[in-house]
Amino acid sequence: MWIVRINMTDQSYKLEEVPERYKNLGGRGLTSTIICDEVDPTCHPLGPNNKLVFAPGMVSGTAAPTSARVSVGAKSPLTGGIKESNAGAAWSPAVARMRVKAIIVEGMPKDKGEYWVAKLFWDGEKPAVEFTHACDYVGRDLYEVFPELYEKFGKRVHIAGIGVAGEYGYANSGIVFDDMKQRPTRYSGRGGLGAVMGSKGLKFIVVDPEGAPGVEIANPEAFKEGARKLREALGEHALTKPKGGLNTYGTAVLINILNEAGGLPTRNFRSGRFEGAPKIAGEAIFENNKQRLGKELYNHACSPGCVIQCSNTYYAEDGSEIVSCVEYESDWALGANCGIDDLDGIAKMVYLCNAYGVDTIETGDCIAVAMDSGYLPFGDVKGAIELLHEMGKGTPMGRILGGGTAFVAKAFGNPRSPSVKGQGMPAYEPRAVKGIGVTYATTPMGADHTSGYTIAPEIAGVGGKSDPLASEPAKADLSRAFQMTTAFLDSTGHCLFIAFAILDIASGFEGLVEEVNAMYGLNMTIDDAVALGGEILKRERAFNLGAGLTNRDDRLPEFMKYEALPPHNVVNDLPDEVFDAVHGKM
Repeated sequence: MWIVRINMTDQSYKLEEVPERYKNLGGRGLTSTIICDEVDPTCHPLGPNNKLVFAPGMVSGTAAPTSARVSVGAKSPLTGGIKESNAGAAWSPAVARMRVKAIIVEGMPKDKGEYWVAKLFWDGEKPAVEFTHACDYVGRDLYEVFPELYEKFGKRVHIAGIGVAGEYGYANSGIVFDDMKQRPTRYSGRGGLGAVMGSKGLKFIVVDPEGAPGVEIANPEAFKEGARKLREALGEHALTKPKGGLNTYGTAVLINILNEAGGLPTRNFRSGRFEGAPKIAGEAIFENNKQRLGKELYNHACSPGCVIQCSNTYYAEDGSEIVSCVEYESDWALGANCGIDDLDGIAKMVYLCNAYGVDTIETGDCIAVAMDSGYLPFGDVKGAIELLHEMGKGTPMGRILGGGTAFVAKAFGNPRSPSVKGQGMPAYEPRAVKGIGVTYATTPMGADHTSGYTIAPEIAGVGGKSDPLASEPAKADLSRAFQMTTAFLDSTGHCLFIAFAILDIASGFEGLVEEVNAMYGLNMTIDDAVALGGEILKRERAFNLGAGLTNRDDRLPEFMKYEALPPHNVVNDLPDEVFDAVHGKM
C-alpha cells in the first residue's frame, strides 16, 4: 500500500510507504488523521500550508455492498475548522485497486491562475503520476469539459475535479466525481473543499486503474460471509430493499415525510411546512417520469456495487434528460427553502450547480437568505436561476453568494442565518427535530446532518423511536452515539444509508464489522467500531480547538431561540449544557 504525495509547487510526486498507525484506517478516519498530523490548525485554508487529502474507504475496491465512497479532507474555508466530505463514485474503488491508501495534495503553483491535470495510473509495479496543463478546461461548464477529458485520457478513466466555483475560491464550491454514465454529478459538496483544490492549481485528478492488482484481503472467506450478512440486511429492509422506499422514490421520499412532521425548513427556516411539498416530493418525481416516459422508472446506483440504488434521473416533458439526480437535500434547498414548487425549475438549478461546481445545500441556503433579505421574492424560480448564472460568471453578486450562508447574511445585514460554524443547515428543522439540532451544533463539521443522522429514530423510527419535539438531555446521548457510529461508517467507505438496515437488523451490523475484521486481520467488536468513531471525533475536535473554535461555536443560531416555528410553534429551548455534554462525555 502507498500514499501518493502530490506537490503542486513544482508538479512533482512521490510514493511513501503507509505508516503503521495508518494501515487500519481509511476514508474519514484517514483523511482527518492526516490533516491533524500535517496541517497547522491556524493556517489559511486557501494558503500554501493547507493540504487536501483523498482516501478510499477501508473496504472500498472490494465486493462489499454499497462501499464505493471516497472521503476528501482539509481545513475548510467555510467553517475554519476540519472538514471531511464524501461521495459515492467509481473513482474511489479505482484508486483502492491501485493499492493507494491516500492521495495528499500540498503546495501551490507560484503563478496564480495556473491549473493542472494530475493523472494517476499503474506503471507496471506501482502507481505513478503525470501532469498536463489544464488551461483548455478552465472557466468552462463541467458538462462540456468531461467528454473532452474522456477523449483525451481514455474512456475507462475516472475523474475528480472542480468547476469554475473552485477556481473562484467560493466557500460553497465542491469537488466533483464522475457518475456511472460519466456525468459530473457526484459531489463531495460541503465545506468549500473545491476552493482548496483550486487554490492548489489542481483542476482534475484523472485515475486510470488499467493493470492495477486489486485490493488485498487478509481473510477472503470471512470477508465474503460478512458482506453476505450486510447484503441480506439491505435486501430485507423496507427503505433499502429493491423497489423499496429509496429505490422507488429516491432520497426525496423524505420531502412529504418531513413536511408532515413539521420539520421541512421553508422560506429560509420560517416554517416547518411547505404548501408546495407534494409538487416536488419523490413521489412527484416518480409520477412525472412515469407520465413523460410512459413507464415506471426505478432508480440507479451512484457507484459500483451499490445495492440500495437511490439515485434518480429526472426527465423533461419531451422525454429528454434534465439532470441526475434530484436528491432530497438539493430538492429542498432549491425548492421549499426558497419557496419554489416548480420541479422542472429545481432540476434545472441542480444541473447548473453541477455545471459550475457548487454545493446544492449551501447554495440553496445562500439564495434563500438573499430572498429573505428582499433581494428576490420567495418563489421566484427565474430569479434564482439567474443568481446561479451570476455565480457561474463570477460577478460581484455571484461572489457574494459563493461566500456561503453566513457571509450572505452579513452582506445583507440579516440576522437570520441558518448556519453553524459558518456552514448552512441542511433539510431538517432543528427546532422541530431536536436531536438533529444537537448534531448540527456539535459536529466538528459545521451544520451537517450526515455527521449524526438522528432522523433515523426521530422521524423514520429506525433503530428505536425518539420524540423529535422532546427537549431533553437524552438528545445529547442520542447525537453522540450517532456521531460516533457515523465516523466509523464514513471510514469504511460504506454509504450512510446502510444505517437504516444495520440499526434494525443486528446481523447487518455484525456483517459490517466482520468485513473490516477480515479485511485487516482484526478482532473488533461492534463496541470497538463505535469507539474507533469516537477517537476520530476527538481528533477532529482537537483540530478545531487548535483553530480557535470553542464550545461557544457549538450552538444553533440565536434567532431559533426566540422565533417560534410553525406549525408546532417551537423554539430551540435546549440549554447550553445539553450541547456541551456531547463531547464532554467522550
